[in-house]
Amino acid sequence: MRQINLPMPIWDIPIRLFHWLLVLLIGFMWVSGKQGWLEYHMLSGYAILSLLIFRVVWGFVGSDTARFLFFLKSPIEGLRHLLHITKREPDTEIGHNAAGGWMVVVMLALLFAQVFTGMSANDDISVEGPLSRLVGKDWSDWATSQHHFLFNIVQIVIGLHILAIVAYAILKRHDLVRPMITGKKRMPGAMQAPRMMSPILAAIVWGVSALLVAALIWWAP
Repeated sequence: MRQINLPMPIWDIPIRLFHWLLVLLIGFMWVSGKQGWLEYHMLSGYAILSLLIFRVVWGFVGSDTARFLFFLKSPIEGLRHLLHITKREPDTEIGHNAAGGWMVVVMLALLFAQVFTGMSANDDISVEGPLSRLVGKDWSDWATSQHHFLFNIVQIVIGLHILAIVAYAILKRHDLVRPMITGKKRMPGAMQAPRMMSPILAAIVWGVSALLVAALIWWAP
């Protein structure tokens, strides 16, 4: 008897908005940095920080597929998953797979480091981050060099992420992009859908995150 696959909600609206806003903001950060639009570069950095804080909190109180405890498996399991990337099989993964979960953690850590080194950086002319005076000139100069270096690492990780999406599409025939747009994936009807939390709660969490970033900027020396 043929198995019937039905559309199942996998990604909630907050996670999808977080993902695509982050894509746009990182792209704008690259353009604004290259063009020397440092004021807009810093503003986009603050926006990214508010998104990152939201994502961490949502990783504990959000929908099932957003929660770290839901998708973080052991590193061994992540490696085992990668070893089977060439094996073509139905996509029955609800949320991040064992390897993708660790990619999320690595990217979040890198972006937090990228934002805070940027907030501590200076250009030795007229622009300095809100934390630069707090950390002092020597540390600010170090943070400036690390800010440029870390963005190279961020670009490499983004490239690996895109490569993984292409590899899954070609080798396993798994479409990882569409569910992040529609929020749904066709899954076996017998599988239980993950629990989804209210977008109102997500809006409150993001609002508090934005206020925390505004307070950090306001109270910085």
